[in-house]
Amino acid sequence: MATATDIGTLIVRSPEIRGGRPRIAGTGVTVHRIVTWYKLGLSPEEIADELPHLTLAQIYAALAYYHANQKEIETDLAADAIEAEKAAQKHQP
Repeated sequence: MATATDIGTLIVRSPEIRGGRPRIAGTGVTVHRIVTWYKLGLSPEEIADELPHLTLAQIYAALAYYHANQKEIETDLAADAIEAEKAAQKHQP
C-alpha cells in the first residue's frame, strides 16, 4: 500500500476532474495552480500557507512534477494565458 511519502502517489490525473490536468491526489488543486504561484515568486512554504489543507510534501511533489514535465505544463500555462487574453479583449468596451 502506498503511503504519503510515496511520491509516485502524490500527483494523479482523472479525466473527469479538472479536465484531466495533473493534480495533487485527494484534492482539486492542480500542478498548474501551484506552479502559477511559484512563478509569481511564492516559496513552497508560502504556497502551503495559502493552501493550509496541503502538506509541504504535496507542494514539493507538484513542483517536482512540473520540473520533470516542464514542457507539458508550460504549454498548458501558455494556452491558458491566450484564452484569458481573448476573454479580456472580448469584454473590453
